[in-house]
Amino acid sequence: MTQTVVPPSPSAQDYAAQLAANADEAVFERGDPFALFVDWLEAAKASELNDPNAMTLATVDADGLPDARIVLLKDVDARGFTFFSNQESAKGEQLWAQPAAALVFHWKSLRRQVRVRGSVEQVSAGEADAYFASRARESRIGAWASDQSRPLDSRALLERRVAEKAASFEGQAVSRPDHWTGWRLAPLQIEFWRDRAFRLHDRLRFDRDDDDWTRTRLWP
Repeated sequence: MTQTVVPPSPSAQDYAAQLAANADEAVFERGDPFALFVDWLEAAKASELNDPNAMTLATVDADGLPDARIVLLKDVDARGFTFFSNQESAKGEQLWAQPAAALVFHWKSLRRQVRVRGSVEQVSAGEADAYFASRARESRIGAWASDQSRPLDSRALLERRVAEKAASFEGQAVSRPDHWTGWRLAPLQIEFWRDRAFRLHDRLRFDRDDDDWTRTRLWP
C-alpha cells in the first residue's frame, strides 16, 4: 500500500489533549455577529503565527466556475468586511461582473472558522486613497508596476518595471493608480464554527433581515 501524506483522523487521546477554550456555551447567546467576529479576530491576533486577518475570497467567473484566493482583511465594521486590490485582476473583473462573494477565515491555532456570504460594493475613492497612502512606499510602487493576473515573461521584467516606476516617482509621493481600489462585502449571512471533540462541532449562523440578525444553532 502506498503511504499517504494526509494526516490521520484525531484519536481519542488527541481530542482529550485539546484545550477547553471552545466549550463556552455563552457564544450562542451573542446577538451581534460583528462584535463576536472582532472578539475572535482579537484572539487570533494573539495566537496565530502570522496574518490572522487572512481570508479566502471566493468569486465566480464569467462561465460560472468558482474561483478562490487568500487576501487580507483591512477593515471590518457594521457595514461589512473590506479588502483592497487591483480591479483589473481576475478577482476584480469577477467582482465587477458578479458583485457577490464569500469569505472564509480559518484560525488553526484556535480551531475556529468564520464563513461570510453577501453582496460586494466598491469603497469610496477617499477610503481607497487613505488605505493606499498607509502602505509601504515599495508596495505602492508595486501596485503601479504590476499588470496583475496577466502573463509575465520573467521575474527580470517585473523587477525592471518596478525600477522604472520607482524612478518616475523619485522625489514625490506615490499616488493611487485608478485601477487600484477596495471592496466591501456586506454580509447576508455569517457562520461561526468551532472545533469540538469527535467532529461534534459547534455552529452558529446569523442571517440578516433588513437591519436585524436572526440567530440559529446548526447541527455539526
